[in-house]
Amino acid sequence: MAHHQPLHSITINDIEAVQGISAASAAQLHRKLTEILATYGADATMTWQHISQNLLTPELPFAFHQMMYYGCYFDYGLDPPVWLPDPEAAKLTNIGKLLERRGKELLGPSYKDPISSFSDFQEFTVSNLEMYWKIVFEEMNISFSVSPECILRETPLHPGGQWLPGARLNPAKNCLMLNAKRSLSDIVLITRDEGDDEAPVTKLTLQELRSAVWRVAYSIDTLGLEKGSAIAIDMPMDVNAVVIYLAIVIAGYVVVSIADSFAPTEIATRLMISKAKAIFTQDFISRGGKRFPLYSKVIDAQSPMSVVIPNRSSTPSIKLRDGDISWHDFLERVDKSNREVAYIGVELPVEAFTNILFSSGTTGNPKAIPWTASTPLRAAADGWSHLNIGKGDVVAWPTNLGWMMGPLLIYSALLNGATMALYNGSPLGSGFAKFVQDAKVTMLGVVPSIVRAWKSTNCTAGLDWSSIGHFASTGEASGMDESLWLMGRAHYKPVIEICGGTEIGGGFIAGSLLQPQSLSAFSTAAMGCSLFILGEDGSPRVSIFQPS
Repeated sequence: MAHHQPLHSITINDIEAVQGISAASAAQLHRKLTEILATYGADATMTWQHISQNLLTPELPFAFHQMMYYGCYFDYGLDPPVWLPDPEAAKLTNIGKLLERRGKELLGPSYKDPISSFSDFQEFTVSNLEMYWKIVFEEMNISFSVSPECILRETPLHPGGQWLPGARLNPAKNCLMLNAKRSLSDIVLITRDEGDDEAPVTKLTLQELRSAVWRVAYSIDTLGLEKGSAIAIDMPMDVNAVVIYLAIVIAGYVVVSIADSFAPTEIATRLMISKAKAIFTQDFISRGGKRFPLYSKVIDAQSPMSVVIPNRSSTPSIKLRDGDISWHDFLERVDKSNREVAYIGVELPVEAFTNILFSSGTTGNPKAIPWTASTPLRAAADGWSHLNIGKGDVVAWPTNLGWMMGPLLIYSALLNGATMALYNGSPLGSGFAKFVQDAKVTMLGVVPSIVRAWKSTNCTAGLDWSSIGHFASTGEASGMDESLWLMGRAHYKPVIEICGGTEIGGGFIAGSLLQPQSLSAFSTAAMGCSLFILGEDGSPRVSIFQPS
C-alpha cells in the first residue's frame, strides 16, 4: 500500500490515488513534502514534526495521514515519536513551572530544564515522597482541618504504609473552596443536552455550584440517615449527578457508584454489598430521541428509598413508589431561609470512606472498592502532574459515576481549578463532537472504543478542535491508527496514555507532556511510583523506566 512506502519514493500519482484528493491538491501536497524532505529528510523525527504541523490538516483524508506517518518512519524501528515537547511550552506546564522555580533546590546543581531533567524529577518523587506530596498539596491548594503528621508512616498495621496519618479533611469541600487561584465567578461547569446541539452551551459558576451542593446537602440531612451511611447514585453524569455526588461527600455520607447501564440484578448486587440506605436516580434516560427507563430498573432491584430526578423537565413523568421522593419535593425539604447558607462540611478522618466503587463483575460477583478521603487527592494529583490540568482548562471525559473515571473527572478538574465539560447524551456522534468544539475543550479524555466509533463515522468532520491541547486515553488498549487519527483531529496534539486502577484512584504508568510521545505507548512511571518486573519468586527483578 502507498502509505507503507518510504516518503522519498511517494509520487504525485500515489497521493492522487488517495480517495478525496484532487490532482491539483496532490501536486501541491507533493511540492510541500519535497520541500520538507529537502530540509529535514535526513532526520525522520524532524521530518515528521514538520509534516504533522505544516502539511497535514484534519480535512485531508486519513489515508494520506497514514501515508505520511508510515512513510516517514518506514525503517525507523520501534515506537517512533509522534509528538515532541516544545522547550518553551514545557516550561509552562504544571511540572515545568515548578521546576523552573525550584529545580536546583529539588534536584541539585544537575538541574538543566524541565525536559532534560524530567526523569530526575520522577525519581525525586519516589525517593522524596514527603517533599513531593507536600508540594503537590500546596499546588492544588488542599486544605486540611487537621494537618497530617507526615506523608507516609511505615507500620505493621498498614501494609505498604499509612498515608497522611492523623489528617482530617473533606475532599468535596475542597472542590468548592475559594483560594488564590479561584473566585466565585469562575466557570466550573459547561454543559449541553443532546438534541440542543445548536443552542449555546450552559455555564455554571463556582458560586452557583456551591449553592446547589449546599441545598442538596441540607436536604440529605433531612432523610434521617446516620452520618457515614451509604447513598447510591444511579443516573447519567450530568450537572445534577455532580451536585449530588459532592453533596453526599460534603455532608459526611458515602457515595455508592452504580452505572446507569446496569440491569436490575446488577444494581441489586451493588446495593446489597454496600448496604445503601437511599439512592438518587432518574425517571428516564434520553438517548437519540428515545427514552430508556431507569427508575423502573431501580424499583426492580428492590432499592431502598429513592429520590427521583425528572429527565430534562420540571416534573416527574411517572408515579413514584410509596416512600420515594420527587426531586422537587426533596429540594423543598429545606427552608428557603437556609438555602443560601454555607454548608459546613463534615471533616473526615483520612481513612474514612467517601465512595464505594466496584470491579466490573465480569468474572464473578463485583468486588467493592472503597475510596477514602485521601483517594481524591491521588486522583487530582495525576490530573496536575500527567494531564497538566489547571486554571483556564476545560476538561471533558465521557464517563459515568459508576466507574472510577467519573469521580476522577470531578476531583481532577475541581481540585485543580479547571472547568468540567459535561455532555448529557451519547458521546459517539456529532453532537458530542460539536460540544467539544463549542465548549472549547482543552483536555479531552477518551476510551479507545469511543475513538473507533468517531473514526468509523468521521463525525468530527468540519468541526474545529484546535482548542484541544492534549488528549488522555485509558480503560482499554489503544490502537496506533486510532491514536494517529485522534491526534490528527487537533493538529497533532499528543495523547497521554494512562494505566492504573480503581483501587489506587489513579495511574501507575503514564505519559507526560515533558517527554516525547509515541503512538499507544507509555513513557514514564507515574509520579511517586516505581515499577518492577517480578521474578518467579515474586521479588522485584527489573526496574522499568529507570536505570538498573
